[in-house]
Parts: sequence; C-alpha cells; structure tokens
Amino acid sequence: MAIPQVTLSQGIHVMHLFHRVNRVRWAALPAGESAAAMAKLGELCAANPGPGHPRLCTYANVGGKADFGFMLYHADLAGLGAMHRALEACFPPGTLEPVYSYLSVTELTEYMSTEEDVVARLKGEGLQPGSEPFEKRLTEEKRRLDDYKRFRLYPEMDDWEAMCFYPMNKKRDLADNWYMLDAVTRKKLMGGHARVGRKYHGRVSQLITGSVGLDDWEWGVTLIAHQVDALKEIVYEMRFDEVSARYGEFGTFYVNLRLDPADLWEHLRL
Repeated sequence: MAIPQVTLSQGIHVMHLFHRVNRVRWAALPAGESAAAMAKLGELCAANPGPGHPRLCTYANVGGKADFGFMLYHADLAGLGAMHRALEACFPPGTLEPVYSYLSVTELTEYMSTEEDVVARLKGEGLQPGSEPFEKRLTEEKRRLDDYKRFRLYPEMDDWEAMCFYPMNKKRDLADNWYMLDAVTRKKLMGGHARVGRKYHGRVSQLITGSVGLDDWEWGVTLIAHQVDALKEIVYEMRFDEVSARYGEFGTFYVNLRLDPADLWEHLRL
C-alpha cells in the first residue's frame, strides 16, 4: 500500500521535538561517525530550508531538559513523518533519546476580527461608509486581516536567536470553565489578550498552533526573540490578563538557542 498524502483543508502540520544525547554511546562511536551525523543533519536542513514549508529548524536546548530541539513544518502529514524519520536516521542508533514531542497544526482563531467587526469599529470612529476616508481605512484593514490569516496558516517565522516553546490548555474547572462561556464573552476576552501580544511586535514573533484531538494539550505556543528578557516579559504580562490568569493552564517550558548543525556540534561538544 502506498503512503497516503494527508493534507489539511488549510494550514500545515508542525512538530516540536526534544532529544537528549546518550553520551556513553556517543563516546563509543568509531572515528568519523560524529562528523558524518553532523553532515547528514546539515544536508537534511539544507533540503528543507524554509522560510515557509517544508522547513527544519535546529536548536540547542538550554536548561538541561534536553540537548537538541527541532521544529518541523510540512503541509503533508506523511511528509512530516518522513522528515521526522530522516532526522532520526541522521544519528547513529541508540545515540539520540526522545525527551518530548508535540504535534499540532496551524489554524485560524475563531476570535479574530471579521470584516463586519472592522466596519463597526470604523463607524464607531465617526467614519461614514462610502466616504473616501472610510473606504481607504477599510481597504487597509482588510489587507491587514488577509496578511494575518496568511501568517497564521502558512507562517514564515523570524529566524532569531532564542526560541521558547510550551503547551497550554483552557481550563474546564467548575466556575472557571472556558468552554461554558458564550462566544461573545470568549471573543471579548481574547481580544484583550491579543492586544497584550501586539505590544511585543518587533521583539517577539509568536506562533500559536492547535492540537485539540492531536496531542495531550490543546495548543502549542512558540515564541521567538532576540533576547530572553522579551520572552520573559511577554509571558509575565500575559499572566495578568484574565484569559491566562483565570482560564490558562501551562505545560513545561523549553528554552532554546537557534544553531545550525556545525554550531550545535560545537555547543554540545559532540
């Protein structure tokens, strides 16, 4: 049976992988095996360079939870799986030990602004439908929405130095059950949450991927920045927003350095 092509109606698949090096097995490798593994990984990265998809990004985890971090993007589920297996095959058997994996997909949020929302907001600013200022602003806002939709579904993430990944849920606890709120309330709350995130434009590049029905958590959050303090500040400020303070649950945080294979080998002393 041929491997099926499994694509989404819109968006792409994303996988986060974290591995540890078995140092005992690595130390016992024959001469040249380490360099060969680095070369194979370099070839795989070169074959999947992005900036969109397919793409393979390599990281060094900082903090001791793992050694390697990888982020894979692919439109086809089978293609994502093949990239994953090709990645594992770069390393000699038994030298790479899985620590954590997370499968998700890019998606549009149900809380994003619609054209009707934009029209209502422009009217609230005193602009008259049909007037030149109204139509100019409407065209600009529609273009912004289209760009946002395209980024959410087919991201081209900034290739900055620091990356933080963590999974999250919305609570379903008694009075704090997100899923028992009506749609209008949820959209209003998420609107405030988004405004906090937009304050970090230019400092933090954010990718929220969905995993309901795909993994143990509901969303994966990837934050990319030049400096760790930007990562810390955005997460800290978000904690005071009601969406996080009352309804958010968070998994393990993985902080990583963006390094190509040659620099990874030097950093990890392989």
